[in-house]
Amino acid sequence: METRTLGMRILLKILGCFCMWILVDAQMKIPPETVQQWASVFSVQLRDFSTKYSGSLLFQKKLKDVESIIKIAELNGGDLLRDYSEEIERMLGSKMKSVKRLAESAEDADLYHEYNNSLQFDYYNSMLINTVDEDGNYVELGGEFPLEENEHFNNLPVNTQQSNIQVPTNVYNKDPKLLNAIYNSEALNDVYISNFLRDPTLTWQYFGSSFGFFRIYPGIKWTPDTNGVVAFDCRNRNWYIQAATSPKDIIIMVDISGSMKGLKMTIAKHTINTILDTLGENDFVNVIAYTDYVRYVEPCFRGTLVQADLDNREHFKLLVEELHVKGEAKIKNAMKESFKILNEARMNGQGSMCNQAIMLITDGAMEDFESVFEEFNWPERRVRVFTYLIGREMTFAQKTKWIACNNKGYYTHISTLADVQENVMEYLHVLSRPMVINHDHDIIWTEAYMDTVLPNTKELFNTKAQSLLLMTSVAMPVFSKKKETLSHGILLGVVGTDVPLMEVMKLAPRYMLGPHGYAFLLNNNGYILAHPDLRPLYKDGKKLKPKPNYNSVDLSEVEWEDTDEMLRTPMVKGETGSITLNIRASVDKGKRPMYLINNYFYTDIAETPFSFGMVLTKGHGSLMFTGNVSVEEGLHDLTSPDLSIASEWTYCETDIDPDHRKYTQHQAVIRYLQGMEPDLECDELLLQQTLFDAVVTAPLEAYWNSLMLNDRLEPGVETAFLGTRSGLMRLIRYAGTETRVAKKFLTSSDKDNLFTIDHFPLWYRLAVENTPGRFYYYPVNDKGVKYVIATTAAMVSSGDRTAMAGAIGVQMSLDWLEKRFWAIAKQPSDTDCSNVEGVCPLSCESDELNCFLVDNNGFILLSKERNDTLRERQKRRELILSSCLAQSPRLCTYQSQQPARLFPKMTEMPCHTWVGRFFGEVDGSIMASLIKMGMFKKVSLFDYQAMCKSSHHHASSARSLLSPFYIILALMRWLFSNAVMFVLDFNLCGLWHSDYFVDAKAGYHTSHKQKKVEALQPCDTAYPGFMYDSSVREANSLIKCGRCQNIFSTHCSVCKIHTPPSQALTTSM
Repeated sequence: METRTLGMRILLKILGCFCMWILVDAQMKIPPETVQQWASVFSVQLRDFSTKYSGSLLFQKKLKDVESIIKIAELNGGDLLRDYSEEIERMLGSKMKSVKRLAESAEDADLYHEYNNSLQFDYYNSMLINTVDEDGNYVELGGEFPLEENEHFNNLPVNTQQSNIQVPTNVYNKDPKLLNAIYNSEALNDVYISNFLRDPTLTWQYFGSSFGFFRIYPGIKWTPDTNGVVAFDCRNRNWYIQAATSPKDIIIMVDISGSMKGLKMTIAKHTINTILDTLGENDFVNVIAYTDYVRYVEPCFRGTLVQADLDNREHFKLLVEELHVKGEAKIKNAMKESFKILNEARMNGQGSMCNQAIMLITDGAMEDFESVFEEFNWPERRVRVFTYLIGREMTFAQKTKWIACNNKGYYTHISTLADVQENVMEYLHVLSRPMVINHDHDIIWTEAYMDTVLPNTKELFNTKAQSLLLMTSVAMPVFSKKKETLSHGILLGVVGTDVPLMEVMKLAPRYMLGPHGYAFLLNNNGYILAHPDLRPLYKDGKKLKPKPNYNSVDLSEVEWEDTDEMLRTPMVKGETGSITLNIRASVDKGKRPMYLINNYFYTDIAETPFSFGMVLTKGHGSLMFTGNVSVEEGLHDLTSPDLSIASEWTYCETDIDPDHRKYTQHQAVIRYLQGMEPDLECDELLLQQTLFDAVVTAPLEAYWNSLMLNDRLEPGVETAFLGTRSGLMRLIRYAGTETRVAKKFLTSSDKDNLFTIDHFPLWYRLAVENTPGRFYYYPVNDKGVKYVIATTAAMVSSGDRTAMAGAIGVQMSLDWLEKRFWAIAKQPSDTDCSNVEGVCPLSCESDELNCFLVDNNGFILLSKERNDTLRERQKRRELILSSCLAQSPRLCTYQSQQPARLFPKMTEMPCHTWVGRFFGEVDGSIMASLIKMGMFKKVSLFDYQAMCKSSHHHASSARSLLSPFYIILALMRWLFSNAVMFVLDFNLCGLWHSDYFVDAKAGYHTSHKQKKVEALQPCDTAYPGFMYDSSVREANSLIKCGRCQNIFSTHCSVCKIHTPPSQALTTSM
């Protein structure tokens, strides 16, 4: 071969097909039958290896043997929905009863207490407990307060016999009013303990006082911030604000005239932000800035009210920061505009349909605008007006106060930033008065939230599944019942308790819903409280953080196939029903798409604003088999060392009796079945199926051990495993820890591959969607640790029904795969090369060739890239769309724009290894040809919870859509990215658009460590997934690319389990 030859490439596709790709001169050829031969030989060896070391044939045979004694039933979604929703109603009803008992106790204690201005009372201050002075004596308000770690409270040190008090730094901890209120609340201690004994599933119980203190049970040691400050004020918490007031429509009017410059404007902005923080998703708001004209802070919200959810509140805050002072204040027109908005909302049935208020923030009101009130608000005074006088000047105090007092509002004077918090909170007391006077003890439920206040909670981010961190609170206001103050409407505070949403979702057992089924919960605003696809956290550098909008994710953003809102609308309305949708789902972080038919069932949860939904996948997801064995027989196999059960599932309820909390689920099941813990409440159906699965899978333990003892294990086979619908798993480690590559695989930290409260293992979900009897192979690249997993489904039949019984597989190293592949992918040394130009005989071990092994979704299982050939390809790519960084020759940076998306993505990848990467990133022209020929099918997927890098300074993704210039820019990007796809479709050299998953990184670029990049922000992304079409068995093509040509030949070869006639599976070869 002449030196001008550019080289050769070989691409092979396993499972779906084998595809050979070569870059050659025009006269070079490669015989397709060569690729076909390699594919056939390798598929047989890979199949035999996977079958042998997984034990899949034995597993299937044992299932065949028990088919005569099993039953397969089709699950009734309506019946399951009714049963689970009733369980949830009982659970949440129990929490509401606990809160009612707390409210009654707090009100009675206040009723019989006489205020004592000289009261001396020592209480346990959570900041000071167990703190001693230099002499070894306990400090005042401290004292000895025993703490003990408790599993029920996230292993935090707590005192379950006593509550204690947290007081914010800005509240004097010995104020007489505070001491009297704390003394009153001592009566709650006994109720806390009594509630916990009645309902051991209760978590934190608390009372937030209108004076600012927070009584929490069980008692804890409160940790201040790094500056020694306790900024937590219970009156700012959503549960307090929602319980203390009814839903409200708020117009915030802020004076931005020239007199507001400097500190006044800073205080005004802080006041606006504090007011916004007191609003929730049941409230509606708008912000108007005024000088000699009226200016909406957000022009797109002109003349209307918007829901005060987290996104909109944060959006307003950003816009408020951009306000600048100028001109002369003309309040009259702004006041008219505010009244018009509120009146129109009330007349049109919009907004909260409850309280309405205007918040006037100014340093003085000089105009006479009594006529405005006469026209819009008097005499009914439906709209309250609250006034906040900013600055030290008191010249206009009387007039500002007159505005508030004549419109059923409240006047406050704010002269420093420290005054803002307390003064803003006063409006909540005013709005709560009608509730207090009428004694409307409305129980409220909050949206889902992540509690980051309690000590050590942030550590849970790294140790718990995301769904375990979310909770909701149920709260109730506490009023003064004293006759002498009844007409004043005095709010004493709010009582409440937290409800971890994981505990709610456990009431819909995972095993009943199947591999792709799930349950979910949303509120009356359509926001998700619990859903397996809800991702509230994101990775910022090495830290996990809550997303800015994690608790305002709409159902339509997760169930995005519900385009006509045929599911969302009835659920928001609290209706009961069912619907079937064709779904494009994905697993493995969005890389592997699949088509499912989901049956949705939904209903409301009585006396709450929640709706419960449940999904059963049509087909195997709706069929469940059951078997029966004796307890004695099952117990023997259940204690096998290679067996485990899903630790996050509830086989037996261990949280009711404190003595049971020390047991794992596996331990609890065994002790219950042995009769050692007869008081345990267990799921009898699940235990029955677990025992049956333990017996059926027991022969695999002996089979795997015999391979280790009697057979010479091939280096590279590391772990065999299986799982069943009951959450049972068996595994054997063929390789020791010191030699095993995949040390994390199937350990407690490997959540993706275990049965969790959110999902079945990844290998299980992939297996059940693949053809039974056929192995599915896929690569894993876990922070540089690379290995391959092979998995297949096992079936069981009864009558005319066939159900999935489980999945079984083997994990192997890349070294084994590579050695086998290189040994096969070569022509014999005695090949006749007399009539062949160029390299002969062909061999993947040759420096002139480069071979790839690709899985069913287009991701590379095996590669052998050479740096010199990569540099040649990078030079050609520079002519099209991308470039290689000169400063870092081993690190290529590509920039791609995704269609219809607003944010570009930078993808960094080492040039010498491609395992686990999408093949289109290696050569887009080949991938485009394979798609065009139908070998791969492109599937459009969407992610409405993504975090993207954006140079735009607004945190809300909604903001960018409001700018016409941004829309034009987005359109240009869309046209450009579609032009890229046009080029690829015509087989020209270039980069494949491969933004299949947003794995954004914040902080610094590795190649520019001195340059800080922008923070991640919520965004919506569209990305492609790819699926192999098994109907296409062969494809050949030639792609011209400047001075080179890509000639590739594709042949299909399936890795399927061969079985003797006596062990024939349900599908034939």
